[in-house]
Amino acid sequence: MSKRVIWIVIDSVGIGELPDAHLYGDEGSNTLENIYRSVERFKLPNLECLGLGCIDGVSVIPKPKTPIGAYGKAMEKSPGKDTTTGHWEMAGIILDKPFPTFPDGFPKGFIKKFEDKINKEVIGNYAASGTEIIQELGDEHVRTGKPIVYTSADSVFQIAAHEDIIPLDELYNICKIARELLVDDLSVGRVIARPFIGKSSGSYTRTSHRHDFSLVPTGKTVLDAVKDAGLSVMGVGKINDIFVGRGITDTVTMENNQEGIDCILKFMSSDKKGLIFANLVDFDMHYGHRNDVAGYAKALVEFDNRLPEIMEEMSDEDILVINADHGCDPTTNSTDHSREYIPILVYGKKVQNVNLGIRKTFADIGATICDVLQVKGIKNGESFIDDILK
Repeated sequence: MSKRVIWIVIDSVGIGELPDAHLYGDEGSNTLENIYRSVERFKLPNLECLGLGCIDGVSVIPKPKTPIGAYGKAMEKSPGKDTTTGHWEMAGIILDKPFPTFPDGFPKGFIKKFEDKINKEVIGNYAASGTEIIQELGDEHVRTGKPIVYTSADSVFQIAAHEDIIPLDELYNICKIARELLVDDLSVGRVIARPFIGKSSGSYTRTSHRHDFSLVPTGKTVLDAVKDAGLSVMGVGKINDIFVGRGITDTVTMENNQEGIDCILKFMSSDKKGLIFANLVDFDMHYGHRNDVAGYAKALVEFDNRLPEIMEEMSDEDILVINADHGCDPTTNSTDHSREYIPILVYGKKVQNVNLGIRKTFADIGATICDVLQVKGIKNGESFIDDILK
């Protein structure tokens, strides 16, 4: 069996609405195929070669004569469509109820308690696009020093602040205080620091110094299983934030997808065995939430162009797993995540080109990784190791 798995989450690259998408207002969402439909001459030759177009239900993505990888898609069993829910489920934790959301803003009593703790009044406290709210409230924030609080359709408490007005260390500390206060019915999946720069409204831009403060995982994950077996778990990007450091032995941050791929390759060049687990967030953060179809397409092409570097660096025993965590269709009117199937692609010298079908839960991915690495399994998920390995 392999002693190394390279696991890459292409954040928000969904592949079609789930049967219950109507409950989330996501009818018609299909992040990947809608981009293919919308962008002229759009191609992802390396992902297509792995079998992307052969996934059940796909209609517009080109199909290779003979895929070189295993391919399929998975349903989300947990309720919700956010980052934490998706990552937790693929790692083995299935939620019984969704994380709470606050489309009308957070309760006034909580906001007052939060203000008292941080010794500052806040502004905002409503659901908004992160790029838009800093233009709406940025000048007032710069003038008064009051942090901007906002949320979205996801289970998040976000705090935006200009880096020259509230330094990063102070912003992170404010977020930690919010994380401690958001308990019980207010237990959102993530508190997110959203620093920005710029001179005035219209010129404000968010920086790469975002930091997520997630809930501690409520059960054992594949990361714990791999680490407990004495192997390395190397997190790239926001993986460390999503799992609050649980089960992670090494972690690196990244400025963008390209740097994230560089970090993956650097870990691959080491002699460490175990799991390299990366989240490439640009698709979601920069393009999906901004309905930037062209930008999303360009980012996908850039990732596809670099896939051969990863594949060439793989040993004969290595296994590469690529999947998403939810959708975020930039072609729809919504700027929120979308409730979608996620694609699954698996590659390795010993991996058969087989259709994995439609998996009942994201947790099948984590269960398979446990089997590939020969570590104690997780509670949820059905491994497809017998289907993929020759």
